[in-house]
Order: sequence, then C-alpha cells, then structure tokens
Amino acid sequence: MSAEFPSVRPRRLRTTPAMRRLVAETRLHPAELILPAFVREGITEPRPIGSMPGVVQHTRDTLRRAAVEAAEAGIGGIMLFGVPAVQDATGTAGTDPEGILQLAVRDVVSEVGDELVVMSDLCLDEFTDHGHCGVLAADGSVDNDATLERYAEMAVVQADAGVHLVGPSGMMDGQVAVIRAALDAAGHQDTGILAYTAKYASAFFGPFREAVGSSLKGDRKTYQQDPANARESLRELAQDVAEGADLVMVKPAMSYLDIVRQIADASPVPVAAYQVSGEYAMVEAAAANGWIERERTILETLTSIRRAGAEQILTYWAVEAAGMLR
Repeated sequence: MSAEFPSVRPRRLRTTPAMRRLVAETRLHPAELILPAFVREGITEPRPIGSMPGVVQHTRDTLRRAAVEAAEAGIGGIMLFGVPAVQDATGTAGTDPEGILQLAVRDVVSEVGDELVVMSDLCLDEFTDHGHCGVLAADGSVDNDATLERYAEMAVVQADAGVHLVGPSGMMDGQVAVIRAALDAAGHQDTGILAYTAKYASAFFGPFREAVGSSLKGDRKTYQQDPANARESLRELAQDVAEGADLVMVKPAMSYLDIVRQIADASPVPVAAYQVSGEYAMVEAAAANGWIERERTILETLTSIRRAGAEQILTYWAVEAAGMLR
C-alpha cells in the first residue's frame, strides 16, 4: 500500500461523463480535421473504392457537393487527389492547366471559397504510367533532380488554379526549396506548403493505390523513409523547415505515433499526420465483422494521433468524426 492511500484516488476524476470531459487532457475539434478526396476524370457517377468502404472516386459535381458538406461540418480543410484518364511516363496531366486535379481545385475553391483550406497533392504517382513519384532515369531509378523540375511546374499550375496549400509528397531531396522558389517567382508568395516531411515506405498505403489507379510495379523504398528509422525524420524536418515549409506532416500516423511526438517536440511549424488508407480499411473491416465498436474506435484512433502531438489530422472520417464531436 502507498503511504498516501486511500487519500489519493485517481478514480475520483473518472466518475461521470461530465467529470471526464472536464479533466480531459486531449481534445479533438472538427477544425483540426482534413478530408482527403479523390476526383476521377471521365466518370459520370461516383465510383466506390472496394478496399476503402464508404470512400469513392468523385465526379467533379459530386466533389463539389462533398466540399460543401465538409465546409458545413466545420472541418479545417480538404486535400485533393486527381485520377487522370491518361497516364504517361512524365505525368503530363499533372501539369496541364486543364488537367483533372487543376479543374477540381478550381471547382472546390469556387464552391467553398475560404470556408475550407483547399489543398492539393503535389506528386506524380497518380499521373505516371509507371506509378512512381517522379521521372525515371535510364536505369529505371527515380531521377531526383529531373523530378524537381516537374514538381516546380506542378506547384505553379496548382497555385494558378487557386489552391491554398500544396502538399509535396514525393520525398525528393530539396523539393520544398524548389517548390517555394517556383511559387514565389510566379507571384504566388501566399500559397503555402504542407511538406510530407516523414513519409515512410509503408505497407499501409495499399488501398490508396486502388483509389488513385496506381500502376506501380516494385516499391518506393529508395525515396520514402525506412520504417526502421526515427532519427532520420528529424533530419528531414530540419531540411524542410529551412527550405520554407509552412506545415510538416508524418505519414502514416497510427504506426508512427512515436515519430509524430518527436516531430511535434522539435518543430517550429504546425505538425500534421495522415491516417492513411490501410489504417482506415483495417478499422472498417474489423467493425464490419463486429469485432470492434466502430464509432468509439474512430474517435480513439483520432485522439491517439492528436495526443501524440499532431495539430492537424488527415482522415477519411473527417466529416463523420466532426458530426460525432458536436
């Protein structure tokens, strides 16, 4: 027995819902949530994503409606991913001003204006026929510096379309600096950068590849981080901040909560985390089988990410979770 027992009883602060709410150390708010959304070129009806129950590839019209719903739910932002009709070796559709992602940005901005922070994925994997995040060299490897030239072009066309934040997710060395310089040179000094600072070569990305129609063969281990490494993410953080990142992100979230905490403790800029497709799919599958309580699990996972230090959370449950938090 402790010398203080029984005068010290922590259970006193757990007795009622009101008491637990009063002393909660971590709180979720809808404004911290960001909805990832997919828009596909050339479809007339939303197309369900089999491995992500409840998530679809939108048409331009249904994406507009989803953006309005997100704004009305009070969430903080929407991250857009484009799925083009045609992919090629250099991801041409990613820099076409009339490409599906740029059109979607214009659609969403015109629909919700500044009610949501509109973000766009800045990467080539959705647009290339090989599925890699960059331009390939003659030996089949991803050419870092040639890819940066494409990223600079992508940043400018996305900013021209009106996006508020670009999200470079390719994990190329120097990507933030090159994008910042391109945006500034094009007069887009107010367009921000949400840098994918610690993006790991994770098995949890599988359903996402269905969502964007990825044709990837092989893996991305030569440019995404090794799941075994933690200290390396702090080096990436220092580099991204020095190059001008306005926010930084850890991806995935739930299997990397230790990385979220380390980044949050060290970062001078806001820290986001992405609850990725595989994390979403596991919860949905377990809930569908009756093995877990779905809504409690959703909020528990989001609370864990927030507790680890993420100030913004990308989650496919953003709108639904916002409703639960009211």
